[in-house]
Amino acid sequence: MTRECALLLPGVCAALADPRQPGSDDTCLEKLLDWFRSMTEFDPSVSLVQDNPCLTEFITSILALPEPSPSILSFTLRLAGILASSENRFQHLQQEKLLVRLFGVDGPLSSTVWEDASVRSGWVEGVHSMMHHQPALHFLCNGGGIDVIFALQGDPSLFVASSASRLLVHMLIFSVESETTKPFSAKDFDWPVCARMIIKHIEDSLQSSSASHVEQSLKLLTSLFSSCHSRWTEVLWLGIAKQIESFLTDETVQAQRMLANLLLNMAWSPVFCDSEGGLWALVTSALEHLTPVQVGPLAVGILRLYKCPQDVRIQALTVLLQPMDCILRAASQPLEYAGLLDESVSDPAAVESLLSSKSSCASLLCQTLAHLEELLSLVYLRVDLPYTSLLRSLMTILQFCNGFLSPASPLGSTISRILINCFRVQSSALDVLAALSERKGCDTLIGSLFDVLLAYLESPNTTPTVLKKTFQATSKWLVRLHELSCSTSQWQQTEKILADVFLVLQKRLCSPCWEVRDSSLEFLTVLIKCLRDQDEFRQSLLSSEVPRLTENLLEDPESYVRASAVTAVGHLAFITFFAPELPVIGNQYNKENTIAKLQEILSKDPEGFPRRAVISMFTKWLRQGCTGRMEDTERFVSRVIQAVEHDLDWEVRLGGLELVEVFCSQTICQLGLPRCSSVPVSSAVTSSIHQNRSLQVFCRAKLFSFLFRSLCDCDKPVGQRACDILFALRGNFYPTGTARDSQETGELPAGHGIAWLQRTLRQGSLAQNFPTGGGNGVDFEDPESMMLALGTIDLEELHDELNRSSDHVEKSPQSLLQDILATVGTIEENEADCY
Repeated sequence: MTRECALLLPGVCAALADPRQPGSDDTCLEKLLDWFRSMTEFDPSVSLVQDNPCLTEFITSILALPEPSPSILSFTLRLAGILASSENRFQHLQQEKLLVRLFGVDGPLSSTVWEDASVRSGWVEGVHSMMHHQPALHFLCNGGGIDVIFALQGDPSLFVASSASRLLVHMLIFSVESETTKPFSAKDFDWPVCARMIIKHIEDSLQSSSASHVEQSLKLLTSLFSSCHSRWTEVLWLGIAKQIESFLTDETVQAQRMLANLLLNMAWSPVFCDSEGGLWALVTSALEHLTPVQVGPLAVGILRLYKCPQDVRIQALTVLLQPMDCILRAASQPLEYAGLLDESVSDPAAVESLLSSKSSCASLLCQTLAHLEELLSLVYLRVDLPYTSLLRSLMTILQFCNGFLSPASPLGSTISRILINCFRVQSSALDVLAALSERKGCDTLIGSLFDVLLAYLESPNTTPTVLKKTFQATSKWLVRLHELSCSTSQWQQTEKILADVFLVLQKRLCSPCWEVRDSSLEFLTVLIKCLRDQDEFRQSLLSSEVPRLTENLLEDPESYVRASAVTAVGHLAFITFFAPELPVIGNQYNKENTIAKLQEILSKDPEGFPRRAVISMFTKWLRQGCTGRMEDTERFVSRVIQAVEHDLDWEVRLGGLELVEVFCSQTICQLGLPRCSSVPVSSAVTSSIHQNRSLQVFCRAKLFSFLFRSLCDCDKPVGQRACDILFALRGNFYPTGTARDSQETGELPAGHGIAWLQRTLRQGSLAQNFPTGGGNGVDFEDPESMMLALGTIDLEELHDELNRSSDHVEKSPQSLLQDILATVGTIEENEADCY
């Protein structure tokens, strides 16, 4: 602790303990606790409390108050716990009789203030903070505090209950691992006293007739097995395994959901997955007895495991696929296609019952589909999925939802009525459908699949959200279709599907709903990104009305749509303007006209989104070498810089800097660099200017005015990016080790202007009237001046200033203490910092 903080701390403690003062801001109190944590974390000595007696005086003052503020009492409990986190400070506070008065049965526990959840939370956190040494553990167990924690597991505040459970787990682990003296033995393990108390509480709760007590113990065990992988956890498990197993078949115990979570956490633990403690038999029993809703998370978790018996994996997959199998079987009677499963693990009637109920059908299907999407996202699956049947089942669900399938079976009719226009199920099924496109084995159904997708794209009943999902799935399957066409020469099918897709897209681009127009443009952009090199795709696209309609949407009244139209038009340009060999039909498009429209949007659009999209596309064009010869590119970049340097949107200005960075890199690569000798700046400037074509290009394009202005931008990311670019340019124009002596600048004609520029830049965002046209002797288009500026201006200093946190002073402990004093009115000049 610094001397300044030590002088301020007594005043802060006195102010916080004074009930007449207004309560301090909770954020300040949290920061104060963080400060104490940082001081005590690596210093176990008693010096903090001995050198600052105001701390113990503060605690004593709070305990003396008849009705302390709940927030201040909670703060006091947490502070005391932090101070007592080392054994030395714990003993010091014990001698002062402070800990027993705070955490004992005669403390806040017995007062009315205990009814406030913040006080109970502060008590638990304080105990947790001090629980790092055995004296604290014995203090709590011998003083009755552990019974308080047992009771707080059922606290009405979920936050307090959760904190109490975590504290018990911490105490159990700490007790076993710090107090065990004998070598580990699975048959004859002697539990320490505190651990024995907690384990007895767990066993009693599991045998209790109270459902809440059972749930509390199951939560505690789940947290324990997920955080601790020591061998002794298996000994604990062997003592309660029979009781846990009985819950699977006891319908009176409503704890099945937590059982699934417990078993899954155990399966992830190396202690149990390799042991012979009967875990996998219990998992198998759970897969058989839990309801379809309860068993889903367990099944997908098992399938993600690295170590698991294969028969258990297959059983988990069977359970997971059962709702999908039921859908497939309900679609036709008698069964037209093979189902997903040869046999069931659990009773199929339970699944059928849930799917027949309006209240549970959609929920079960959404849960199952989410689990399937999770599995399909895995790079490697350790069990084979029946992809063809799964795809058919997904198509059936989608047809049920839009009413395009009339099942013959009674169950199918019921499910169809429930799912009609159910957008939740539609969205989930389309997500899985998109993920399935990356898996092989579905090729035979691709024609039927596009029938379903096109039906959704065409239907007026498809909601904008579902339409967006349909577009996403369609784009992925069109890529897959192209891959199949290359290998099977099924060009006619591909051309037919593309024609149908673009016909639907034309209609959707004219939709009165802006979300639909926006999704349609995003879909088109994705297609161009993925398929622009394919002749069939380009021909189908350019022979449709889609390009013309897309360009029309640059004038859409909705800014989001204009932004998406800019991106789509920008990617269309790769086909219509920038392709090496354009089709004849592409000649109708006017490149200059399109670029002019985009530049007008960049300069005049009132919304930021379209302008951001333009600068992003211009940068993409530049990066891919689509802006023509060097002279054309120079003019193009210069016009863009003039449009963005005064833009009110900082992201547009930042995008302009990204374009400048790409331009600089490409120019230097094309023109090369002059040979620079390791000489002082004044000599280097005069000797290399005339050879440096790159520098001349940058000056003509007005890069330096934009870069130096950006150093003073009020938005820090802009200044940081500009500084990085100038650093890179200086590294290119000056060899490593070249002296940059600012004292020599006065000898050159531009020297005084550069000195002024240095002073201006040091003002940062406070700089006023930044010059752009040679004012104050700075000519940003003069290569000599800019070479001199790069060599003499202290970019390191500017870089450090830009990367320094704006609240580096206000975050200091001294400032925090001053803020607290200012808040309670003990400083005459109230200059509290804003957080």
